[in-house]
Amino acid sequence: MNKYWKIFTNGLLKENPLLVIMIGLCSSLAVTTKFENGIGMGLAMTFVLVMSELIISLFRRLIPGSIRIPVFIIVIASFTTIVDLLMQAYVPALSKSMGVFIPLIVVNCIIMGRVESFASKRPVPEALCDALGMGLGYMWVLCGISFVREVLGSGTLLGLTLIPSDYTIAFFSKAGGGFFVFGMFIAVSMAIRSASEKKRAGGTK
Repeated sequence: MNKYWKIFTNGLLKENPLLVIMIGLCSSLAVTTKFENGIGMGLAMTFVLVMSELIISLFRRLIPGSIRIPVFIIVIASFTTIVDLLMQAYVPALSKSMGVFIPLIVVNCIIMGRVESFASKRPVPEALCDALGMGLGYMWVLCGISFVREVLGSGTLLGLTLIPSDYTIAFFSKAGGGFFVFGMFIAVSMAIRSASEKKRAGGTK
């Protein structure tokens, strides 16, 4: 059980795909102007990641090494298409808001990287733990960035007005604001990791 918990928490914190590995950044900066976008993109990515790692891990011994990349892309593209069609059918406003970034999940470095480095080499339970950890790790950072950008940039959150428009900072709704908030998240995460490592090092003396 400890092994699975460690794999799961790696994606949340220690090997967070955005704050630590720093892959899949395009969508994280482009769609985070609204909190619901962060939730939608996070859930979509988590679904595709979980299903892709599940299928590839399940059939990993049957996939020839010479064609593994095309097979991975087909699997990922299939689940990306499912998510895209479901969103168009049931949450069309959210789908339109995120535009091309839902279809582009198929080429997201996070998914391709995990299926290649992890799911294709590990059994199903481990692959599922990795997928959930990476997906939720991606999602919480996305939601955090979206929360800050929407509240400060638009003064709203999930349709509710929290800050009068006269007191909002338009910078946070623009591309530069996305980079700034993301940089602050990275700085805070690095400071926390550094403090944690110093504490552990002090405890071993």
